[in-house]
Amino acid sequence: MTLKIGVPSKGRLMEKTFDWFGARGVELARTGSDREYSASVNGIDGIELVLLSAGEIPRELAAGRIHMGVTGSDLVREKLGGWQDKVSELALMGFGHADLIIAVPKCWVDVNTLDDLDAAAAAFRAKHGFRLRIATKFHRLIRDHLRDHGVADYQLVDSQGATEGTVKNETAEAVADITSTGETLRANHLKILAGKPVHKSQATLFKSRNADWNEDTRATLNALTEKLGLRA
Repeated sequence: MTLKIGVPSKGRLMEKTFDWFGARGVELARTGSDREYSASVNGIDGIELVLLSAGEIPRELAAGRIHMGVTGSDLVREKLGGWQDKVSELALMGFGHADLIIAVPKCWVDVNTLDDLDAAAAAFRAKHGFRLRIATKFHRLIRDHLRDHGVADYQLVDSQGATEGTVKNETAEAVADITSTGETLRANHLKILAGKPVHKSQATLFKSRNADWNEDTRATLNALTEKLGLRA
């Protein structure tokens, strides 16, 4: 039985993943045309590469259909409730850095912290008769973060793209999104609330707790982690 590793199927995340493994003596490469989801592994035996979208990898890890996978730490925490029972982190890979933040309109001069947001949300509900809307695709992470900081009078509205534009389009009053530089937020006249980000994300190598770890796959894991300089 082969050990299956899920890696991002395209873009800079795939390229950086290939570079990271290659620098440690394990060569990953796509094979066939750009439309074919096939790949090869050189430098170690007993491994099958599975090309997936970064968003699919957490689910496949949790289901045990892949043994290991590379994806953003934000995606694992968002998509998997009780994620530490389903996967473990083997390595922070040092690329794909981005912060999950909460941002409000720049013109809200009195709203700079989560405490300010809590007060503004209560005032908004009293004035308008409905809860302040925060557009995001990170429902689990944002809900947990706001609960931990005592923010109550809000509602999350789903946004799977162009989240920064929802305030301008009047479908939300605030946003919670992933950002690397903050430039798109500033271009849309939004400011990030002060304090630590909701989550500092980066590409991470995960190990599934639910995959079939038999004698063969454990032996391959040990050989791979030794080559990569990791502890399994």
